[in-house]
Amino acid sequence: MKPAARRAAEVEDGLLEKIERTAFELAASAGTEISAALTRTLAVRYKTAATDARRARDPVSDVDLQVEAAMRTEIGRRFPDHATLGEEAGAEEGRDAAFVWVIDPVDGTTNFVHAFPLFACSVGVLYRGLPVAGAVWCSTSHELRPGVFHARRGGELLFENRALRVRPPSEHVISRLLGDPGRFESKLEFDRRATGSAAIECAFAAAGILSSAVLRRPHVWDVAGGVALALSARKEVWEQDGGGWRSFEGFAEGEAPTAEELRAWRGSLLLGTPAMLEGLRGSTLE
Repeated sequence: MKPAARRAAEVEDGLLEKIERTAFELAASAGTEISAALTRTLAVRYKTAATDARRARDPVSDVDLQVEAAMRTEIGRRFPDHATLGEEAGAEEGRDAAFVWVIDPVDGTTNFVHAFPLFACSVGVLYRGLPVAGAVWCSTSHELRPGVFHARRGGELLFENRALRVRPPSEHVISRLLGDPGRFESKLEFDRRATGSAAIECAFAAAGILSSAVLRRPHVWDVAGGVALALSARKEVWEQDGGGWRSFEGFAEGEAPTAEELRAWRGSLLLGTPAMLEGLRGSTLE
């Protein structure tokens, strides 16, 4: 048994079910708050300070902060022995635990603050660095409405608490969609799509809307929830290893990474069907 599978087997399914249900509820509640904020003026600051406003990057809105704070409070109430790592507030000082909830309150904040309708809220739960449950609220979906994709290790990928039903491609459709915000050199031909949200691209690859997705050096909070979805949907997840690719075995080195070690993770990932990723094995990132 691979180390990742051995770690996953240590977690009782009853606990995983409770964790998944909580992740779904947190993501759904966050989606409601995010949607409501579209009708009001936002308070926004930028992480990357610049004297020239045209060069400002990485916006943070008051919604990001409010959503993350509410999620942290609820996780602490339901799972007091678990740790939390969020994009905005980081890790709780001195708190290391086997289970770490990794949250991105608004993934695609640049889209969100401009009312460009592609953004998400991502909740990923790691056990000793391995994604075991996830929930990603997306501002739109294959049903042309907001909703939460969610799953747990050993379960199935669900959308809004029911089995995922994505229209199968017509036999006349021979092109493939690759989630790729940059230049990815591949021998395979794809129609490329960039959403501005790594969480959406992970969720869509897990659901089969995208045949595959490439994530260049995301932060762990960008992809923790989406990788959990992909693994539950029996998709392959590969991590860049030097000039090649290897099967993803978890975030950070070792089998018991701390929250700060998880925060420092910056790997590049490929997600998709086994056949698609085999065709991409010799591809390179630029």
